[in-house]
Amino acid sequence: MKYIFVTGGVVSSLGKGLTAAALGALLELRGLTVRIQKFDPYLNVDPGTMSPFQHGEVYVLEDGAETDLDLGHYERFTSGKLSRLNSLSSGQVYEAVIQKERRGDYLGKTVQVIPHVTNEIKERIYAGGKDADILITEIGGTTGDIEGLPFLEAMRQFALEVGPRDVAFIHVTLVPFLKAAGELKTKPTQQSVAKLREIGIQPHVLVCRTDHALDHDLRDKISLFCNVPVKAVIECRDVDHSIYELPLALQKEGMDQLVLDLLGLTNPPSVNNVWEEIVRRILNPKYEVTIGVVGKYIELQDAYKSVYESITHAGIANNCKVNIRRIDAEDLEKKGGLVLLKGLDGILVPGGFGDRGTEGKIAAAKFAREAKIPYYGICLGLQIAVIEFARNVLNLEGANSTEFDPRPAHPVINMMEEQKNVIDKGATMRLGSYECALKPGTLAHKAYGVDSVRERHRHRYEVNNAYVAQLQRGGMIISGVNPRRNLVEIIELKGHPWFLGTQAHPEFQSKPNKAHPLFAAFIGASLKAKRKAATPPRAKTKAKAAPARASAKTSAKTKR
Repeated sequence: MKYIFVTGGVVSSLGKGLTAAALGALLELRGLTVRIQKFDPYLNVDPGTMSPFQHGEVYVLEDGAETDLDLGHYERFTSGKLSRLNSLSSGQVYEAVIQKERRGDYLGKTVQVIPHVTNEIKERIYAGGKDADILITEIGGTTGDIEGLPFLEAMRQFALEVGPRDVAFIHVTLVPFLKAAGELKTKPTQQSVAKLREIGIQPHVLVCRTDHALDHDLRDKISLFCNVPVKAVIECRDVDHSIYELPLALQKEGMDQLVLDLLGLTNPPSVNNVWEEIVRRILNPKYEVTIGVVGKYIELQDAYKSVYESITHAGIANNCKVNIRRIDAEDLEKKGGLVLLKGLDGILVPGGFGDRGTEGKIAAAKFAREAKIPYYGICLGLQIAVIEFARNVLNLEGANSTEFDPRPAHPVINMMEEQKNVIDKGATMRLGSYECALKPGTLAHKAYGVDSVRERHRHRYEVNNAYVAQLQRGGMIISGVNPRRNLVEIIELKGHPWFLGTQAHPEFQSKPNKAHPLFAAFIGASLKAKRKAATPPRAKTKAKAAPARASAKTSAKTKR
């Protein structure tokens, strides 16, 4: 087993997660089995109770763990499925240590950060890489943050335990360009590395985030002051078009070979590079569509990160450029707001919580249903479609979800029975992977191509089964159900070219080289709808005109 630790310095949001994910992708091309995990220094047990404005989306794993969005990057770039063992926070660490102290596991000793907290962190490092050749661990936050110090100390101890040939330290840092001086500055990187060395960690590789090229003189300077070889000073500039260019950019810098050399591995490069084909399809699409994403956190790129990436994957699968129009659901509630939906080839309503913007989302679902525009509802997006259908097709006045109205006239969306007595908010929803049986002949069955699938969930509310028969009589198709509990998982509409809602979160299982079937089908349907709209209607022909002329000729011959 080999171990790689990725730290960050100077500022946050430098792209440590993407760096770790892209490196994992390159190592997989070398035939190695890779696992990636994230250690976050915050005191929350997990991000499940954090606002998207604070932390971006919550990424749900197969086993129901609510994790940082970086784990989404890890799963999208590499082939391994992660578990709750691959996500650790200070909150989890201190909770585990205190529980052990209460049980008497420490035999009356004074419980301290060193060794008890650091030992707990090291145990998770050992556990996270089961059945893998290489375990990459990203440390969240910035070097020098007080809450991150126990993690860095645990890494130092761990490297000492396993030996120098089995561990590599990669430090992602910033080399800013100062316009006033007209030059790149290396001092922030020098100071950041100095902080690490004070702790006892000497990085082996520096990934230098910059928006200007690093010339040989700058690389030499960074090498000298940071005590790393010149070849280990990696230039990492913003990619031009897509994050999926990053593996190729790092490969061009020789990062994968450098890491293999550090770890004493000799795996040869792959003949076929899947990332070249992915980037080629992104840069040279044959078609183009525009998709409206209607949500309440629309101004935040990271709030719907996996949704946006899954749309990109579906574009790759359909050889299609996808323009995403982000629409704030509250804007649709304003007078004349529906004009924002004009010109769209498809409408997607993602998951969310709370009643803000709900009526705008319902308006979007109604617009898609009536205009026959492809509609894709995810989690809350399914519930929105059911509420709209109940109100405007079944004429159930006051139909709503008990999440938005505690006592609606028609609770077509209701809290799940086992959720009604739940008090704690953290990790108490219906979380993780659940089975869905698909109805033959439906859009869902056609997209998946199988009779049964498993999808990840994160919700407390479900379609109220008391209204299912009425919804079906009105023209709604229940195309997917959970066989164990008879819960509605997927809905469609009769007579609509492509209208589908799923209670699950399919965006958590999509990859750039293997788009999720529902996303791929949605973009395919949107492309078909655009082509149909662009095709002029055929002129009506007079079917009886030719026979009439023939009859006249025959009559004339008879007269002659």
